Amino acid sequence: MINKEAIIKGFVIAGTQSGCGKTTVTLGFLAALTRRGLKVAPFKVGPDFIDPGHHTRIAGNQSRNLDGWMLSKDYNLRCFYGRLTDADFAVVEGVMGLFDGYDGKSELGSTAQMAKWLGLPVILVVDAAGLARSGAAVVMGFEHFDPELPYAGIIFNNLGSSRHLQYLRDGLREKVKMPCLGGIIRKADLEMPERHLGLVTREDHPLDRDAVEGLADLIEESIDLDLLLNSLTELKLPAQIEESLNSCRKSVRIAVARDNAFCFYYPDNLELLEKQGAEIVTFSPMAANDLPRDIDGLYLGGGYPELFAAKLAGNKAMRERIKAQSRGGMPIYGECGGFMYLCEELIDHSGKCYPMAGCFPFAAQMFPRLKALGYREITLSRNTVIGNAGLTIRGHEFHYSELTRLSSEVKTAYRISDRTGMDKPPDGYIVENTLGSYNHLHFGSQPMAAGQFVNNCLKYRLRKVKFNET
Repeated sequence: MINKEAIIKGFVIAGTQSGCGKTTVTLGFLAALTRRGLKVAPFKVGPDFIDPGHHTRIAGNQSRNLDGWMLSKDYNLRCFYGRLTDADFAVVEGVMGLFDGYDGKSELGSTAQMAKWLGLPVILVVDAAGLARSGAAVVMGFEHFDPELPYAGIIFNNLGSSRHLQYLRDGLREKVKMPCLGGIIRKADLEMPERHLGLVTREDHPLDRDAVEGLADLIEESIDLDLLLNSLTELKLPAQIEESLNSCRKSVRIAVARDNAFCFYYPDNLELLEKQGAEIVTFSPMAANDLPRDIDGLYLGGGYPELFAAKLAGNKAMRERIKAQSRGGMPIYGECGGFMYLCEELIDHSGKCYPMAGCFPFAAQMFPRLKALGYREITLSRNTVIGNAGLTIRGHEFHYSELTRLSSEVKTAYRISDRTGMDKPPDGYIVENTLGSYNHLHFGSQPMAAGQFVNNCLKYRLRKVKFNET
């Protein structure tokens, strides 16, 4: 239930294109608003795992993914409004360019669509490098492209100087209605480190107190924050948020791999498992001596196992324990990095081979170029630990590795198509009750998946109890 008397405001931070600096601007706003004593609910449009981790670190509040393709409008709205309990402010970071989405003909899956669904105004971040009066033409095009889209203002990023900002302001006069909120002068120390799947994760690059203070200072010094906050209208909130699932009594324990190598999880997936009756316990495949006690299932998410291959390979006891549980029929679900760990070998960029858990008789090899990127719709072709044949789930695929040694004896369970409907090669490999794939699935697109995984874990628990009694 949301407090009807609460005054909640918010905005969407969007860019003219990818790489314009909207993540840095978003982190700066989160730091500045939090420092002012506001409780901020952060969100990220799109399937990204890394940005929400940094949001969460700064806001002290779990960031959630919103997605117009993977998830229904109803699910997105429930996710959004459900996170505003006790919040003062909502900050939503967009994806790609403001109008980029499913295709070139519609707004489906775009930041613009999400802003209109949520009823939030847009702050447009413009990369001003190399722009002067032409900046006004860029902004004017965005302003007139969709008359139904409300704007809160413009922020020019990557400025050469304060004089550069003045050139841009002069160009906006009499041409553009939305206000210029300010501009950020280019600074090398503001650039966050990146690696092959995007920014470095929160786990590997935690923003310390000084860095967070610096981001807050950046916004306070570069943006007229008071003007912005005073201009925003109050969000129109529903009186009550209907829960899609009521929480069940805890009936199973599911161990979730969580460390620097495995850190890509949609919080909704874990929450949906909990609502179906799972107790979530975490462990580190790199550092732990054994799996958590009395568990009934394993969930290994994505991340960067290739960067920590030596440590993962060195923990032989853990690798052997997981393989033994797989062979014993424990429900195990691994996606992308977790799937790579469940393979027999991982081959890094230099060609060095590391032994992994060995649940699947495959080798996963890293390559310098991207091997797959995009949304995926999965239809199960046979019964699995996350659903039975015919069930459809949506997700995303993004990786630089591929399987270089396959076995025809391993069954596949996924029929895959991308967001355009084009069929992809079958995927989703099954050995015993272990399911692995390169696809990151969002259980919010098909809540039955979480329930099915918990049910299979419960069946396994009951078999264990029966075996022990005999």
